Amino acid sequence: MKRSLVFGLVGLLFIALAGPAHAADTQLILATGGTAGTYYPFGGALARIWNTKISGMNVTAQTTGASAENVRLINKKEVELALVQSDTLDFAYNAKESFKEKLTDMQAVAVLYPEIIQVVVAAGSPAKSFADLKGMKMGVGAPGSGTEANFRQLLDVYGMGKEDIKANYLSFSESAEQFKDKHIDAFIVTAGIPNAAIMDISTQNEIRLLNIAPDMAAKLAARYPFLSTAKVPANTYKGLTEEVNTVAVNAVLIASSQLKEEVVYQLTKALFENQAELASAHAKGAELSLPTAVKGVSIPFHPGAVKYYKEKKAM
Repeated sequence: MKRSLVFGLVGLLFIALAGPAHAADTQLILATGGTAGTYYPFGGALARIWNTKISGMNVTAQTTGASAENVRLINKKEVELALVQSDTLDFAYNAKESFKEKLTDMQAVAVLYPEIIQVVVAAGSPAKSFADLKGMKMGVGAPGSGTEANFRQLLDVYGMGKEDIKANYLSFSESAEQFKDKHIDAFIVTAGIPNAAIMDISTQNEIRLLNIAPDMAAKLAARYPFLSTAKVPANTYKGLTEEVNTVAVNAVLIASSQLKEEVVYQLTKALFENQAELASAHAKGAELSLPTAVKGVSIPFHPGAVKYYKEKKAM
């Protein structure tokens, strides 16, 4: 959405990228994701914290196509803040995957929470590991999405090629519907847990999550530094009786490099000083922590965020 359209809708007359965090002169747009995902409601919770705790701050959470679109929006100066997967940040910053040129006019503010790679199969499926999916039909995420990239990373470390799995390029909701109708044998979701699409399926279908053995998870993390080992706790979904080993990317809050240090400092400070309120507004707020906020992202941090973390001895 073009800035002029956004401003027409929300009644903003100008953008103030600079200036102190007081008086009604700091108006920012936060790019989030689709209304059915996690980024949009979480972004709304972030905006409410900032707007009520920082004098003169006005942040508008905007729905978007999520990570890949968000890094493009922030580099085109159409938004000032964005929520993005850590792997997509790495791809954009280094011109990998679907990014044909480096997009570097952005800096990290905080790693927010893990987005866990979950591979879903029917409880009775013969597949016990990712390697067993050879020859099966699988929902692998929308084309060009972070989830699709995670699928290809799994193929890589398991020594498989694109021809080994019958890939269906589907969104989470499309994969869920196709799985319910038995048109696909498995699907992959990269999201915070519990994921709504998987929860919906598990109420009517017996499912399992494929275990990524610790040695393979370590191999993934070594080859792709934006990935880290993770676990899905037992009982996260109906019928999930045992803990599952897997890997995760991170949801990251980023800012335009053009934003002044004091503005980002105030945003970062308000985020951590009001975490209890954030957690009450959205469950993912409870996963925010100072030690993890500075780890798991490969792009530089904004000087304003660095100032806060150094004050708290987290960096």
